[in-house]
Amino acid sequence: MRHLLQALGVTGRIKSPTYAVVEPYELPGRDIWHFDFYRFADPREWEDAGFRDIFASPGLKLAEWPEKAASMLPTPDLDIALQATSESARAVTLTAHTAVGRALLVAAQYGGTRR
Repeated sequence: MRHLLQALGVTGRIKSPTYAVVEPYELPGRDIWHFDFYRFADPREWEDAGFRDIFASPGLKLAEWPEKAASMLPTPDLDIALQATSESARAVTLTAHTAVGRALLVAAQYGGTRR
């Protein structure tokens, strides 16, 4: 996730939200929230933590271990699944679930412009 956040323009120290559950980042014109639900024992912890309001607000929400809060999370625009293929390589699978997600895939495929 650190590399993705850096590619999106986050500078400085990028902390893992494993213990805090969420780390917010403010960029010019874009708010980003990085969630890590690894420690959730029950999906209702998402609601109890007040995350519904954050997910309803504008901005990018990145969630690690989303299955730990699955029944509470809104449908994601895009799933990014990483699988280790070796100690130094990862396979990435992108799956769109909404029109916004499909547009993001098209933009990624064509470098942000249609050809």
